[in-house]
Amino acid sequence: MSDALTSEMNRSSDGTVVTIEGYTPNEILAFAPEQFATFVFTGKPLVLSIGTARLLAEFRRSGDTLTVELAHADGGGEGVLPMLFRLVTRYAQREGFARTEWIVHAVHCANPNPKLRRVLLRRGFTRTDVPNIGEAFYLQQTHKAEP
Repeated sequence: MSDALTSEMNRSSDGTVVTIEGYTPNEILAFAPEQFATFVFTGKPLVLSIGTARLLAEFRRSGDTLTVELAHADGGGEGVLPMLFRLVTRYAQREGFARTEWIVHAVHCANPNPKLRRVLLRRGFTRTDVPNIGEAFYLQQTHKAEP
């Protein structure tokens, strides 16, 4: 990975280093596959501290699909979602996932975040009825495996 990409992966939109549960994105990508799986694929939602945000998220794998479901976010604002997007994309490519499904439950929030909605729409998310889940912002991202 280039030094520029390494630096970008670890930094928020304001240039500060963002950590996820105390680890930089590059440190997380350096985890052994079993360690990563234990940390992320728990079979239940996780509360993650990412920068100044706390996210309720669940990560699932099924065949060649990685699913990231974000149910709730508090705080943030320093570019946590784009950083998470970059991290998950790098992981999915490295591990040979053909696609990542992103499901964000920001449609019916009691206190909707207009900035979050703008970020999601700019990234290509659409507001749709996701089978077995309900209305959410949804994006299916396809990947080419890393060489």
